[in-house]
Amino acid sequence: VQLQASGGGLVQAGGSLRLSCIASGSSFIVINHIGWYRQAPGKQRELVADLRKPSGTTNYADSVKGRFTISSDSTKNTVSLQMNSLKPEDTAVYYCSGNVWSMSQGSTDYWGQGTLVTVSS
Repeated sequence: VQLQASGGGLVQAGGSLRLSCIASGSSFIVINHIGWYRQAPGKQRELVADLRKPSGTTNYADSVKGRFTISSDSTKNTVSLQMNSLKPEDTAVYYCSGNVWSMSQGSTDYWGQGTLVTVSS
């Protein structure tokens, strides 16, 4: 099983991007918890938003509340991060990580590769 993050890119301040994290590699996958993290140059990695299943409970960093929305599509084993009103300080490499249950691996924690988000002023 692996997590694949995608959707990063270059956007002007005030713009939007949608990141996707897809869990794949097994015939039957259940996402228990996915978090989106980011790491800006010279800074520590921080949690941006996370989502817990099956409750659907979400949690956001104060810096992104009201601008970012995390959601899931169980049919596609995908957790997305909709980012609106982007600011230059949102520039970072974004990673998804979480706990996924699969027939082959059981309940396991995974990290996806990063996707770069650059917000120009």
